[in-house]
Amino acid sequence: MSPIEITIPSPGESITEVVLGPWRHGSGAWVEKDESLVEIESDKVTLDIPAPEAGLLTVTAQEGDELRVGDVIGTIDPAASRPAGADRANAAPSASASAVEVATATTAAAVPAAPGGGRATPLARKVAADRGVDLARLPGTGPSGRVTRSDVLAAAAVPAAAPAGGTRPDVPAVRTAPVVVATPDGTGGAMRGTRREKMSRLRQRVAERLVQAQHTAAMLTTFNEVDMTEIMRLRSIHKDAFQELHGVSLGFMSFFVKACVSALQTYTGINAFIDGDEIESHDFCDISIAVGTPKGLVVPVVRNAERLSFAGIESAIRDLATRAREGRLTMDDMTGGTFTISNGGVYGSLLSTPILNPPQSGILGMHKIMKRAVEDPRNPGQIVLRPMMYLALSYDHRIVDGEQAVRFLVHVKERLENPERLLLGM
Repeated sequence: MSPIEITIPSPGESITEVVLGPWRHGSGAWVEKDESLVEIESDKVTLDIPAPEAGLLTVTAQEGDELRVGDVIGTIDPAASRPAGADRANAAPSASASAVEVATATTAAAVPAAPGGGRATPLARKVAADRGVDLARLPGTGPSGRVTRSDVLAAAAVPAAAPAGGTRPDVPAVRTAPVVVATPDGTGGAMRGTRREKMSRLRQRVAERLVQAQHTAAMLTTFNEVDMTEIMRLRSIHKDAFQELHGVSLGFMSFFVKACVSALQTYTGINAFIDGDEIESHDFCDISIAVGTPKGLVVPVVRNAERLSFAGIESAIRDLATRAREGRLTMDDMTGGTFTISNGGVYGSLLSTPILNPPQSGILGMHKIMKRAVEDPRNPGQIVLRPMMYLALSYDHRIVDGEQAVRFLVHVKERLENPERLLLGM
């Protein structure tokens, strides 16, 4: 049987480029069928590539390589004899380790690309041709000193007539592997280190979308505050029974999702998109929930939140958050939201201005609960300490009028302060 090629699968619709992660085994290692071989990272999701068959692995692409869907990254020879006493722990040194060594040595020596871009990746050559970048003068940060797409984009972003004190030509703007440089602190004390490493595809995509939101939308933010007394009282009374009955904790997010769904169904403009010269309205509420992960912020979607119970919402959020932190989200999990909720309060944020998640027209920012002196709603004129939270609604003023945005946020506030209205669908 001929060796079987290991190719880059499609992580999802509209994704054509990926970055290869660290190999779990090096060339010459024996792998079992369906065993995880390597991760690929796109601008939206991270995906594992399993072994198509058991056999002897040969690696042909290295960690950090920028590849396209369908590219061959290695082979597995199922006809090879399994080495006697084969032990993965004693397998050949991983390709990822050697790739890091090569990349580190490359950045330290600042190996330039060969004239004409002979050591550039095919994708880098295409981007360079489109952007008018001279590959012959570009230092490469990829394995073996190859010029990557990121190198070309970094060079294209630097003005041609950079001042003498600008970016050093011998230090690439983007690096494949972390490089630490130690310098004296000027006082005869310890050395001070600096670190440079390449941005992940996910981080690059988050950065692009945040800038896109600010450049393409007329974004404004309105603020209000909510008294969390009643919600906290309900949780205190029912959380144990809720957990026992549904197998999931009763958190704050289900109340906020329910309140936002109620507001979105009343003020439908915030549940719509601008698409060219048309407005796309939705009669469903797919709520994106911002989740922080070690690789960056992701916003998986709770589908048809208007149909879900409190337990259904809590279960969906728990499942999405768990899979987000484990890197198991799919493209379907990440696309199609109509409104976003971001809870900066879990990190201690007292007040912030959330940025829209394009093409959505609204995002609600939750914040830290703090006791503050406010007027007692049951005894006007008297001051009491209440658990208060600031709310922020950022919206696209091209489609959402200021009055509608303010009324939306007041609607959310009133439902949260009177949660029985949520239970009664009022």
